[in-house]
Amino acid sequence: MEIENINKKNKEILSYDFFGKHLLANYIDCSFEALIDFKKLEEVIKKGCIAAKATVLDYKSQIFQPNNGFSMIVLLSESHASIHTYPEHKSCFIDFFTCGTTCQPQNFNDILQNFLKPKVIKQKIFLRENQIEEEHFQRK
Repeated sequence: MEIENINKKNKEILSYDFFGKHLLANYIDCSFEALIDFKKLEEVIKKGCIAAKATVLDYKSQIFQPNNGFSMIVLLSESHASIHTYPEHKSCFIDFFTCGTTCQPQNFNDILQNFLKPKVIKQKIFLRENQIEEEHFQRK
């Protein structure tokens, strides 16, 4: 009986589509005003998560003095999103990871880029499954 239950659980695990997309981005030479507009930045990040078809569960943000650095992590039903800003360098790091196949990290990326207006963007999307692969994309 116990072996049958273990075999059943193993089949359930194998039938699950173990897949995710992980966007990592560096935005360089951003709008200084956008980087320090914390209220608006919080709104834009949440809006980006929703546009990416992710489900926002909760979030936490923190302002760091004396340089007005800002960090925010968003807990998603599908995983997480985060930003870490460095206004003194007019730059930030972006992270958006979702499990499954329904979320669209590029939508999150586009909304943040439109608000922060980086002049230099370094970005990759990693496809996370049995192996980690890169997905190359162009901004719309």
